[in-house]
Order: sequence, then structure tokens, then C-alpha cells
Amino acid sequence: MSSIKRLGFFTRLLDQADATERYRLATEQIAQAEKCGVDSAWIAQHHFHEGEGGLPAPFVFLAHAAAHTSRIRLGTGIVTLPLELPIRVAEDAVVTDLLSGGRLEVGVGPGGNLTAFTAFNLDSNDRHGLFDRHLDMLKTAWSGGALPGGDRLYPSSPTLVDRIWQATFTVAGARRAGASGDGLMLSRTQPRMPDAPKAPLADIQNPMLDAYLEALHASNHRGREPRILASRTIFVADDHKEAMKLAEAGLSRMRHRLAATGNLSSGNLVGDLIAAMDVHIGTPDEVIASLQADTTLQRATDLTMQVHSIDPPHPYILRSIELFAAEVAPALGWVPEVKAGARQVA
Repeated sequence: MSSIKRLGFFTRLLDQADATERYRLATEQIAQAEKCGVDSAWIAQHHFHEGEGGLPAPFVFLAHAAAHTSRIRLGTGIVTLPLELPIRVAEDAVVTDLLSGGRLEVGVGPGGNLTAFTAFNLDSNDRHGLFDRHLDMLKTAWSGGALPGGDRLYPSSPTLVDRIWQATFTVAGARRAGASGDGLMLSRTQPRMPDAPKAPLADIQNPMLDAYLEALHASNHRGREPRILASRTIFVADDHKEAMKLAEAGLSRMRHRLAATGNLSSGNLVGDLIAAMDVHIGTPDEVIASLQADTTLQRATDLTMQVHSIDPPHPYILRSIELFAAEVAPALGWVPEVKAGARQVA
């Protein structure tokens, strides 16, 4: 198995608390990830829906997180680009990057929550065209090119154009990311086709990797190293029974989604949910074995853990981050670039 080069932590800010507390806890979790030597931290953008996360302003939050950390890279996973004014995204990203000391990574995508487009007075059917145009505008702005009317971005951070990641569920989207020379972001789980409802996640994502690598090699960016981030639901605990008890509480909130797929077949609700949502859970040894069976990870450069949709209480998330970095990731070949316990910024 090839070695994971970089380790990440991802949060959708779904702690069972109000928004203020969610933001506070997420900041603590990112600080914990840095303390444990994790290379990057990622946060999601969601408009309107508390159950999806409720963080509409990712750059504001990442600037706050930057003030509480000193080393860990900070990324958006993702900005829903069709809903945004691209020049404002470009400006906010540059300011965040400068304030964080050049630590920003920018993940973008066309958006998965289609109901949000109505509130923005947009047609979700136009999202892919909007995404392409807005991404082109971002790259022009960050590269110092002339914008409509002749203005140029100020302040600037030209290397941001080399820190773009595209999230996608499709082979076509992966090919687009490769052709653009951008990083590829793979989801923790994906919808299955009706004729293969229990297909392994790797069977869906490996063809995406094939398309990405082929397009990257054939593009004008062929000298650029591949960047492949695989996000996975990972919950590591000291005790197997404790992990499963917490999974039962968290995953049961998702039972309605699984029931809609018709996959409640084994009579074991938690077992069905773990299988259907591609969850890696248990003690360090159990999670290591589970992740080693995921052939997508043999080709990924970055492995990012998230605890969704288990969403255990905050102390268990902190412990899971610690166990993931100390015991699980090294078994996958990851070597931290800095010694765990790096100085924190108060």
C-alpha cells in the first residue's frame, strides 16, 4: 500500500449545540488536530440548514481558526462556487490567506444542496456552467490577470491558483479537475447505482482517479504532482463497545436516508448504516484493517478524517483525532512533518 503523504481533519460543524458553540468546538477540534501533528483542517460551507452544518461564511471562520493555530493548513471543503460572486470569493480568500500566513487551501464544487439555489434566485440546472465561469474568474483574479473593466485584484496571493481543489461525485468532474491541474476531492460516501446498491466505494472512486490522472498527464499541467484527497468517515475509540454505542446514537439519526435506499436488509440497523455510509469505526486496530481494505486510499495523497454521520460528543472527537494521528495513520504510511505538540497560538 502506498503511503499517505498528508493527513487531514474535516468538520461540517454538526455538534449538538447552537451555532456559537458549534464554532467554538470546531475551533478546539482544529487546534487538537494541529497539536497531534495533522497537516490540514477543512470545513464545509452550508446555507440555511442547521442539520447540514450551518456555516455559510467559511473564510470568516477560517480566519478565526488561523488566529488559534500556527501551522496547520486550513481549507474549504467546499465553497459552493455557483452561489457566490467569484471576485468576492477571490478577495476573501486572499485576505484569509495573508492573515493565516499562507496556509489556505481552497476546495470548490458545484453544490449538492440544490434547494439553496432558489433562495439565491438561481436555477440549479445552471450550476455547472456557473461553476466553470466562476472558477475561471477566480483563477484570472489570483493570477493577476485583468478583470472585466481592466481592474486587477488587490491585495494578491498568486500562489492560491495552485491550491485549488475540485470536489466531484463523477468521472467527468474528476477529468475536469485533472485537465485544470487542480486537486481532486473525493467524498466519504457516494450514492450507488440502482443496479449495484452495495458496490464498494472504491469501485466508484477508482474510475474517477483513472480519469483524473489521465487528464492531468495529458494537460498543460503534466509536470504538476497529483493531489488526491480522500475524505472518509473515521471514528476511532479506545473501546469497541463504546464506539458502537455512540454510532447507534449518531447513525440512527440517518436511518430515514438509508430506508429510502431499501438497504435495511440485515436486520442490524447500525450494521446496515455503517456499511451503507462507508464508515470506518472501532479501535485503532479495527480502523487500520478497515482502511487498508479501501483500495482508493492506495492512490490518494491526502487522507482526511471526519466523524460524520456518527457525530459523537466533543470529547470523543478530540480523542478520535488523537488516536487517528498517533496510531491509525502511521500504519498507513503517514509520517508527520512536524513533531506533535507544536506550539499553539493563544
